Amino acid sequence: MAQQMKLIAGCYEQIVFGYRVQTGEEKWTSEADFTHHAHTASLSAVAVNDRYIATGSKDETIQLYDIKKRVEHGSLLHHDGTISCLEFYGRTHLLSGGEDGLICVWNTKKWECLKSIRAHKGHVTSLSVHPSGKIALSVGTDKTLRTWNLIDGRSAFIKNIKQNAHIVMWSPAGERYVVVVNEKMDIYNLETASVTGTISNKKRISSIRFITNTIVVVAGDEEIVRLYDTDSLKCLCEFKAHENRVKAIYSITVGETLVLVTASSDGYIKMWKLDPEKIQDTPALLGEVNTSARLTCLGVWQASPVESSQQVEAEAACSQAEEDANKLVRTKKVEFVEGNTSTKKRKAEETKKKKKQKSE
Repeated sequence: MAQQMKLIAGCYEQIVFGYRVQTGEEKWTSEADFTHHAHTASLSAVAVNDRYIATGSKDETIQLYDIKKRVEHGSLLHHDGTISCLEFYGRTHLLSGGEDGLICVWNTKKWECLKSIRAHKGHVTSLSVHPSGKIALSVGTDKTLRTWNLIDGRSAFIKNIKQNAHIVMWSPAGERYVVVVNEKMDIYNLETASVTGTISNKKRISSIRFITNTIVVVAGDEEIVRLYDTDSLKCLCEFKAHENRVKAIYSITVGETLVLVTASSDGYIKMWKLDPEKIQDTPALLGEVNTSARLTCLGVWQASPVESSQQVEAEAACSQAEEDANKLVRTKKVEFVEGNTSTKKRKAEETKKKKKQKSE
């Protein structure tokens, strides 16, 4: 039985598109499944887990869609500014970053904001959760790369970088991460928190995706997609994916097939078959769909978790990466924000109230 799969894309026209994919041996077809028009401005971010689609917009809201029940699931209203990034951690949490400098951690059961962290002095441009779920990275317009201890919500490490980075991402095993500034991508080692190499793309990088622990796919402000080895820093393959610039990329494993999905300003979403054994070869086009919209963000929904070689590798390497991650957990505090009242102030008020009750 073929695994259920849907392409999810957001656009300037305020709509989220869902396309049901029919897989075949040679060619895959896509048909319209749903549209969700809950925003009042263009979409800036999308995140998907096996139950929900979360979308962020310039209208300062996060909208939720229950993909299994095929109904709207409400809005999350905490940010004051454009939602710049969204990422699910499994089935339990959603992290959001915005132009207000906040990172919010949401519980996906009751959709409560568990933590609201003043993360950056400027905008939060990108965030990435470590595979262990214990730490996260963020970059912003204050020219810093920050590591967060998600257990207690404190800052674990702050690194000043010379320019404003717009993408940060962990490798699947979590032993390295990459930071993107314009067309350059720095590769960091987790244990040393130092740069091990730099890859320069020909155009400004718009989206990246790890397909193995060492190989990263890069899309830029052009129609070309490139695959780089983060160890050798060499370009392994490049191919023309679209007629216009590629806005977003995503990768999944369906059965034993490694699939790269690309979305472009030309309105097309395309699915490409990658062969890890012949990574230098141009990927084969499996299928495409024309949304006739100006696409901005991309996600892929799958009916159930897929056991892939990438996940097996990640599990093997994760224990060591978790150890290294724990080393980064320090004691520097950040202030939590709940509405307009800080946690410290709220606790002081609670203590005062208890003392008053005792005296009475």
